[in-house]
Amino acid sequence: MKKTLLATSILIIAVLIFIISTSQKPIDFTSQVKPIINRNCITCHGGVRQKGGFSLLFRDEALAKTKSGKLAIIPGDPDHSELIRRISLKDPEDRMPYKHNPLSKEDIEIFKRWIKEGAHWGEHWAYVPVKEVPVPQPKTFFGLVNKKSDWAQNEVDHFIEQKFEEQKLKPSPRADKQTLLRRVSLDITGLTPGAGLSKKYLDDNSDHAYADLVDSLLASKHYGEKWTSMWLDLARYADTKGYERDDSRSIWKYRDWLIHSFNEDKPYDQFLTEQIAGDLIPDATDQQYIATAFHRNTMTNDEGGTDNEEFRTAAVLDRVNTTWQAILGTTFACVQCHSHPYDPFKHDDYYKFMAFFNDTRDEDTEADYPLLRSYNDSMQRQLTAVVGWLKQNVSEEKAKETYTFLKTWQPSYNSLTCDSFINSELSDTKWLALRDHAQCRLKNVDLQNKNLLIFRYQAYVPGGIWKIHVDSPAGDVIATIPLPKKKDDWVITQTKITEKKGLHDLYFTYSNPNLKKPEDNGVIFDWFYFTEEFPGKEKPGYSEIKKKYEELYSAILPTTPVMMDNPLDMHRASFVFERGNWLVKGDKVMPDVPKSLNPFPADAPHNRMGLAMWIVSKQNPLTARTMVNRVWEQLFGTGLAETLEDLGSQGTLPSHPELLDWLSYQFMYTDNWSVKKLIRRIVMSATYQQDSKITPSSLQKDPFNKYYARGSRVRLSAEQVRDQALCISGEFCDSMYGPSVYPWQPRGIWLSPWNGKDWEQSKGDQQYRRALYTYWKRSAAYPSMITFDGISREVCTARRIRTNTPLQALATLNDSAYIDMARHFAHRMQKESGGDLQQQIKEGYQLATCHAIDEKSLMALMNLYNAALDQFKNNADKTCEILGGMSSDNKAETAAMTVVANAILNLDEVLTKN
Repeated sequence: MKKTLLATSILIIAVLIFIISTSQKPIDFTSQVKPIINRNCITCHGGVRQKGGFSLLFRDEALAKTKSGKLAIIPGDPDHSELIRRISLKDPEDRMPYKHNPLSKEDIEIFKRWIKEGAHWGEHWAYVPVKEVPVPQPKTFFGLVNKKSDWAQNEVDHFIEQKFEEQKLKPSPRADKQTLLRRVSLDITGLTPGAGLSKKYLDDNSDHAYADLVDSLLASKHYGEKWTSMWLDLARYADTKGYERDDSRSIWKYRDWLIHSFNEDKPYDQFLTEQIAGDLIPDATDQQYIATAFHRNTMTNDEGGTDNEEFRTAAVLDRVNTTWQAILGTTFACVQCHSHPYDPFKHDDYYKFMAFFNDTRDEDTEADYPLLRSYNDSMQRQLTAVVGWLKQNVSEEKAKETYTFLKTWQPSYNSLTCDSFINSELSDTKWLALRDHAQCRLKNVDLQNKNLLIFRYQAYVPGGIWKIHVDSPAGDVIATIPLPKKKDDWVITQTKITEKKGLHDLYFTYSNPNLKKPEDNGVIFDWFYFTEEFPGKEKPGYSEIKKKYEELYSAILPTTPVMMDNPLDMHRASFVFERGNWLVKGDKVMPDVPKSLNPFPADAPHNRMGLAMWIVSKQNPLTARTMVNRVWEQLFGTGLAETLEDLGSQGTLPSHPELLDWLSYQFMYTDNWSVKKLIRRIVMSATYQQDSKITPSSLQKDPFNKYYARGSRVRLSAEQVRDQALCISGEFCDSMYGPSVYPWQPRGIWLSPWNGKDWEQSKGDQQYRRALYTYWKRSAAYPSMITFDGISREVCTARRIRTNTPLQALATLNDSAYIDMARHFAHRMQKESGGDLQQQIKEGYQLATCHAIDEKSLMALMNLYNAALDQFKNNADKTCEILGGMSSDNKAETAAMTVVANAILNLDEVLTKN
């Protein structure tokens, strides 16, 4: 009986295995059909062109009648589908794809089976909302019984191990403690580990030693700096405005905001919301305003003769493209000119999305308005007093309005929006300039309940009279204002105006008998703020509060560019640009999101706050996946989907799609958008802790380590190369925050036209701050960092492409900054290791790599030292040259050790994360 049951069981299992292995799975549109379409069909039948009236971009278009009246695709009936007939023809004049190689028999068979099965239009993996994914378990007995993994440390490893089974790979052993120490320190803080932390970890032999190390690194203040460095590429952060003049921009407080946000582990949904719409949060703080500088990192063009509206529009388009690339991992920029050729986004989707950003106050001004004005403590107390007095004596609404104006000078009319010039102009296309007998217009000004004008101007000669007329140059005069020359700088003053109802065009006239030449400018204006006289005259303390108010709005203060929306009376409408041309306006559009993704939240306002709510909705399929993929790339060198910038159908498919979705789900639901928890989960995996040594077998099966059967070997980023050298040399300055610094740089790098500024090297230890704080000029970024694949940051860059060029070796071997660090490193080796030469080199190698040196390497460096010493002993000039100056204290031994230190800093083990 037992034998019969056993035989029957084996037979049933064998039949089941046969059925499973021979059954044909349904055709999957995303992985089988869509790639064929993208390779062969979409360029003629998609978003850009729809030849023959046939498009394969959307299902409803593909199933519609073509221009010939025939149906290209008839679900369930491949024999009568015109598509199948045309791709099967032999005549090249009629066969599709036209004038290209015919499809393979396999591709044609896939199309036939797909249509026969109903031509289902499966969604692309990245556009499907993230769902909970079951964690795979190792199996035994024909895959029917679970077993315990001997290797996996957490859930991440079970997904990786599943691929090992499929690819017939085996994991590598765990890396030694020294390797893990350096690897995880570089990954989490961007720096090599400090002596105290290293000793604590290496001396701890408990099971939780590595976990304690990870927790210490995540708690380090330098954690925030490392991950800010990554985000700055996405935010296209720079200390300059870009374009030809590429003048300075003070926006470093945004960088500080990022560091604080990462260090406090601000939930990623809040982190994004504040950057997209921090100004729209009720009672927004200064820090929430500063967060919106994310979208003020756009370039502005200060060159004279440019069209301000053109470059305002360019900045708005850049915000659209950056939002999609940085946060949603999708190429959306091409939709500016036509529907997306590969993904389900239509042409007008772009402009509906653009409308979220098109109503902001910035207008390509030279001053980068709107700006958040930062008060010191005493002035902050004055501000609090003014706002509190208004709240108590006038109204909450007036207090808020006054607070906004004192903090931002908004909402003001920028003078560069004037037009209809007669004997006047936009000076250098930046400011309104008036000459004798001048005239111009300021359109659509709301004068309702306005009886005061505050304005910023600069008078060149005394005696000027400025008049403001309503609706025509000969209209009612609502103000006559003498404009004395007070000083050779901007002045903010105020004047009473006659109140009018509603919107009006204002015409400015100006005369000045002291102007001798017709082309001489008498005055230039910056902005105009129409308001009412300071209210509450009859209340106690009025005069004192009003005086404080006037002092505050006139004060010269540090500023940061921020985002602000127009008030209703300054609203800017949005239109589709025909073929992407901003000069050719099509249909009017309202703010909205593509219908192909998650719906816009029902309770959300149709502004940037609503947009932020849509982006961070857990139904959004892209937000979590994009960040998880980016974090994985930072830790392993390549994302689970390699194309971080494009998770769409033209991007690479994830090597482990289930793992990407599982991590994304955990990131949102379990970790509540905690980036630190996401990083911890990954670095605690056995996958991350593997040794990076490669075997011939794994090299043959997986040359690019797509399946993670070994630890990744990745060259350090441009910033890490510099920071590590600073740490090793002992010169690293760990002060944080504040304006950018100027480490050593050769003269002549900065040669921007119309910009006379030069690089003034920072003094003292400030020149040794980490690379994150280096002044970043778009047209001339720090040379050694560009050599190591840093970017100019003119636009959002989702990932840096690593190169390998001789210039990189030349930089670290010969750049004066690295020679300087080698000198300090040599002094450190001599100081910390006593007089024994071998011990000095051993200690230096240990500091640089976290590993003890082997005998072969030691002998090579000893030989290098002796060869250098022979040269320096009899050549005082060379000794002084390598040591950076003439001094009787210069020693040949120190010069020779500097050569050794320079060599150590250039070792592959040092420049690579193993």
